[in-house]
Amino acid sequence: MLLNLANAGNSVGRAGRYLGQTLRLMVGVPDYDGYLAHMKLNHPDLPAMSYAEFFRNRQDARYGGKGRIGCC
Repeated sequence: MLLNLANAGNSVGRAGRYLGQTLRLMVGVPDYDGYLAHMKLNHPDLPAMSYAEFFRNRQDARYGGKGRIGCC
């Protein structure tokens, strides 16, 4: 019984992390931990951006970068 409670706690923890990630992505906060995991797995020879660099990169990608005026 105790083992089942531990498994249930792990499931709740995973669900909470997934929900948090989903909510952050919905409001436009990028997933830096996911980016780091991707870089480590797929590009181990390249340096990863700092959080500030990553955040700026994602904001520029979302809103069109520097110098953009208006929507078109």
